[in-house]
Amino acid sequence: MLKKNTKFRSLKDTSCASCENINCILKRNLTILKDSHLIQNKSTLPCKKGQQFIMEGAPVNGLFFILKGTVKVFRTGINGREQIVRFAKEGEIIGHRGFGTEEYYSIGAIALKDTVLCYFSKESLQEALLVNPKFSFDMMLFYANELNRSENKVKSISQMTVRERVIDTLLYIHRKFGDLNGFINLPLSRKEYADYAGTTEEQVIRVFSALKKEKLITAQGKKIGISDRQILKNEINDHNYFLDT
Repeated sequence: MLKKNTKFRSLKDTSCASCENINCILKRNLTILKDSHLIQNKSTLPCKKGQQFIMEGAPVNGLFFILKGTVKVFRTGINGREQIVRFAKEGEIIGHRGFGTEEYYSIGAIALKDTVLCYFSKESLQEALLVNPKFSFDMMLFYANELNRSENKVKSISQMTVRERVIDTLLYIHRKFGDLNGFINLPLSRKEYADYAGTTEEQVIRVFSALKKEKLITAQGKKIGISDRQILKNEINDHNYFLDT
């Protein structure tokens, strides 16, 4: 568990009522949850860029909601290779796959920039779910959508070429994090692109080089810009472009 830093003492006053993440499940259910132990006993935790706040295999104690920042969620594959499961931003939940019957987190999570997390204990969440049907229903829908996305992603990736997987990764990150000064607003290393696309760093470099020659992307260090998004979308259209959100 992260330790609270005195530099961030003002974060203790960050309440769910003042949160601006309208897509957060807790925010949407705040009317019925505002007096619950879940909301009253939450912890607000700062996490520095590069800091890991969920250790793969650690006991599950609760869930993290991202108040501010960006997070990389990963799991260890064959031969210790890292596989990035997803990238998460404000309002999203981290650690939900370990919540429930599992006793240990099946994933790890690292902050990609300075991040603020809202932490809710497993006990408080279980209590809130038992007494609030609407909150339970919303969580059920969330898990159903997560399962559907995961299954579709596995099916799609198995049918894609390396180039298509890299393009799909570029488009996913672009539509999720947007554009900043002509570049995707989430600078990633070539290895991180490879770890999400399920390929190697060398293959990503080759695909990026080809896309640059075709004038479909631009590159400036870790920054990648998409020059013609429609052509890239058309190239992977058969594999369901809107697979991830």
